[in-house]
Amino acid sequence: MSTGQTRSDRKPAPVKMVTTDTGRILRISPEDESARAAVAAAATPAPQNIDPARRTDVLFRVRRAEGHELSSWWMVGAFVVTSGLVIALLSWVPYSA
Repeated sequence: MSTGQTRSDRKPAPVKMVTTDTGRILRISPEDESARAAVAAAATPAPQNIDPARRTDVLFRVRRAEGHELSSWWMVGAFVVTSGLVIALLSWVPYSA
């Protein structure tokens, strides 16, 4: 009995990855080339002098110069201080020990 499905030796159509100015990644197949033109026409061109790390929709991201990266020890210290603060505050809660 046949299920109606046939096995094909065709390879899937190549998919092209396109990154827009806003950082969105789009998959474009050859059939969607007309849609790609519509997306490109709808996208507004971004000024060339804007740093993507300083966009208004990105919070707390700062691009620093080479050699001025944040040390990972700050994160370790923040974890230790936060843990100590939580333990100190929980010591004031009755019947928690």
